[in-house]
Amino acid sequence: MLELIDICKTFNPRTIFEKVALSHVDLTVQDGDFISIIGANGAGKSTLFNAICGSFLTDSGKILLDGEDITFVPDHIRAKTIGRLFQDPMRGSAPGMNIEENLALAAGHGGWLSKVSKADKEAFRERLSVLGMGLEDRMKQPVGLLSGGQRQALTLLMSTYNPPKLLLLDEHTAALDPATAEKVLELTKSIVEDNKLTCLMITHNMQSALDLGNRTVMMHNGRIIYDVSGDERKGLAVKDLLGHFKAAAGKDLDNDRMMLV
Repeated sequence: MLELIDICKTFNPRTIFEKVALSHVDLTVQDGDFISIIGANGAGKSTLFNAICGSFLTDSGKILLDGEDITFVPDHIRAKTIGRLFQDPMRGSAPGMNIEENLALAAGHGGWLSKVSKADKEAFRERLSVLGMGLEDRMKQPVGLLSGGQRQALTLLMSTYNPPKLLLLDEHTAALDPATAEKVLELTKSIVEDNKLTCLMITHNMQSALDLGNRTVMMHNGRIIYDVSGDERKGLAVKDLLGHFKAAAGKDLDNDRMMLV
């Protein structure tokens, strides 16, 4: 489904601000994989997503999506087949438009000035009801008035309304309170499974990295230092992940944004 071959990216090369963000990254993602990605700040996690989405051109290497070379394909073209959620709940939806209009845009059936059909409205109500947040009865409410959790759940629904080839979740629960984050994670798991999506999820929660999906990848200094799946992953605890990090990186994982339990 997705193949990254020897991907490298350095920002501000040959200056005092030079930063090697990705260093010879190789990653093969199978169709249907749900991979959690962990690592400290600056490990290269979000930069990896930006490379996949085409936010910048890599310095070297190749990116294949479903067998097609997209290394030099513009980001707006990639966005047709790659869905992405960000940490900030305010991104990914239009705050001045109501819930119904946002969903119409996601469905490709119109938007601000377009008339939403009765059939579309019923479909939107049905999908919103799955979220369990009562949004199906508030479809005329501006999205900007929703809570962070409601907006992130709506954005998750929008980004998967027409199932993408690849879904990227960039710490999409980090800005939410624990209870709401848990709700959004449960929705994520359900939507990914129901639509049989291929998904990469960056998370700061070490336990979630083991509980969700079928594979866990750890990054450090722009490299993948640990990749585990199958029976080996099932037997892991958070302390084991910390041990693998120390063995590969030569130091303890010491980051106040990482949740270890």
